Amino acid sequence: MPLLRRLRHAVAKTPVRNPLVWVRHQSLKASDVFFASYPRSGSTWLRFLLFDCLVGEPSGFKNVNHAIPDVKLHKDGLPLMPGGGRLIKTHEVYHPEYHRAVYLVRDPRDVALSEYAYQTALGLVNDNLDEYLRKFVAQGVNPFASWRDHVESWLSAPLGSEQLLIVRFEDLRADSFATLVRIVEFLGLTPDETRIRAAIANNTVEKMRAKEKETPQRASARGKFIRSGSAGGWRNTLSAAQAELFRQHAADAIERLGYAGEAQPAEIVHA
Repeated sequence: MPLLRRLRHAVAKTPVRNPLVWVRHQSLKASDVFFASYPRSGSTWLRFLLFDCLVGEPSGFKNVNHAIPDVKLHKDGLPLMPGGGRLIKTHEVYHPEYHRAVYLVRDPRDVALSEYAYQTALGLVNDNLDEYLRKFVAQGVNPFASWRDHVESWLSAPLGSEQLLIVRFEDLRADSFATLVRIVEFLGLTPDETRIRAAIANNTVEKMRAKEKETPQRASARGKFIRSGSAGGWRNTLSAAQAELFRQHAADAIERLGYAGEAQPAEIVHA
């Protein structure tokens, strides 16, 4: 199984995957809204939060994956959006089929460490951290391009502020309530304070780990699918040389998203 999984992972990073991606983007509706992110950016946590906010029921892996499905399973998604649209998760770079989206971003240095732990747990990589980070910044370590190219595709998407909402994972961590209100309003729905506060209380790291224990995920056998969800944890892990790799390969995107220094940007501007 580990060998077959590594083979599938390797093939998925080649052009062989392109026809499959095309098929997955058929049968979309104009009323669909996409929840996009690079892998390991906090999308599982935010999907759980949004499920609780929008559906008003306790979230778990099964009902969340059904209600807010991955783009490859979008036909079964629930009509949670105004006009009967679905909220569909995607890790893909921007596609013209995405007419309205929430894009979740996270500091790439934290993303890289989380992705490394996840792929190591799945047996997809045998690299040491130095080798892995070089691949992460230069070419990408999954089928979804490098972090820099992924971010640039979304920041440069031909979508206005009413069509694309950029949300930073760090802001969601710092003020979950205000961030969720902003997202729900962007989706064209009326925020319910009681639901939002209940969603936050029901999806702490501890409670998310309990949900993983109840419904194990692919990485659960050798690691944790739900990790600490830290913001800025890379500072305690990466060496100066490792951190420099990100500056060399993604300085513009890092600065544009407010990750170059301690100051938080008032607004993220996209083309």
